[in-house]
Amino acid sequence: MTSALPEGWTWRRPGPDDAGAVYALVAESNTRVIGQADFTLEDAMDELSEPSFDLATDAWLVLDATGTAAGYAAVRAEEGADHVEAELYALDDTTTAWLHEAVADRADEIARAAGQSTATLDFAIYRQDDRRRAQVAALGHTIVTTFHRMRIDHDGPGSVPAPPPPPGVELRTGPGDESFRRVAHDVKNAGFAEHFGWVDLPFERWHDQVEASPVRTWDQLWLAEIDGVPAAMLHAHDGFLADEGCGYVSHLAVLSEFRGRGLAKLLLKTAFAADAANGRIGTLLHVDTNNPTPALDLYLGLGMRPVLVIDVWRRPGT
Repeated sequence: MTSALPEGWTWRRPGPDDAGAVYALVAESNTRVIGQADFTLEDAMDELSEPSFDLATDAWLVLDATGTAAGYAAVRAEEGADHVEAELYALDDTTTAWLHEAVADRADEIARAAGQSTATLDFAIYRQDDRRRAQVAALGHTIVTTFHRMRIDHDGPGSVPAPPPPPGVELRTGPGDESFRRVAHDVKNAGFAEHFGWVDLPFERWHDQVEASPVRTWDQLWLAEIDGVPAAMLHAHDGFLADEGCGYVSHLAVLSEFRGRGLAKLLLKTAFAADAANGRIGTLLHVDTNNPTPALDLYLGLGMRPVLVIDVWRRPGT
């Protein structure tokens, strides 16, 4: 490490009990940039309790001289992935520089263990965050894709009717048994195979994540079958309920051989109807510019609108 923290400041590895401190820091950082927290205590709890997230090696919590959280960063590298995803929040440039160096060093350590010299390192950054954009650009990162957060509003229970499945299509709803979840998992991995940055997660890993999460459940999992053959899936969660009052579509996948049959529209309208029936004031999702399907047109056609832009900045590895 060549960077240094301010005199009297310290760092340590965070734990699940630090969720409140991480939430306060991230909320303040985001509010300075986009005018809202865009993060909840449940989000922090979800992240710090994820079974596969190694807090002992892959997370940093910086404390100022009073013991208040002043910086937080984390890295994630899925087995088989060709890149390392990172997040970094700090309220001053000195802490940012220290954390960025720590993150890059750890990412490169992960890359060397996989036979590379340096890691391909990604940061997702709000389009409005001029400070962070300038910092990562100076460190050799460039934009490789852009995510648009899409939103549709609902007028209360009963305002969005559930769509009837077309002939030959059966819509199955969770929680379901292990067999049902495994089929949905297989459809998800196959449907996302061509998407930017996608890495297949083993079923057990995905299942443990959902089971441990305070915002993810199985009753918001839908599977569409055509003549008994699994064809598409949608999984939603409540990660945006506390702050936005909205449901959130985390994954929508249609197998390539079944695209163009209206399954994505059916699943989305089903999720919209469920959110409205449950009192959600809207539904959110993210779509990236590298999506191999015309997803943005689909969302716009259903009445969704873009409300936030997030760029992925990448430093190529070697």
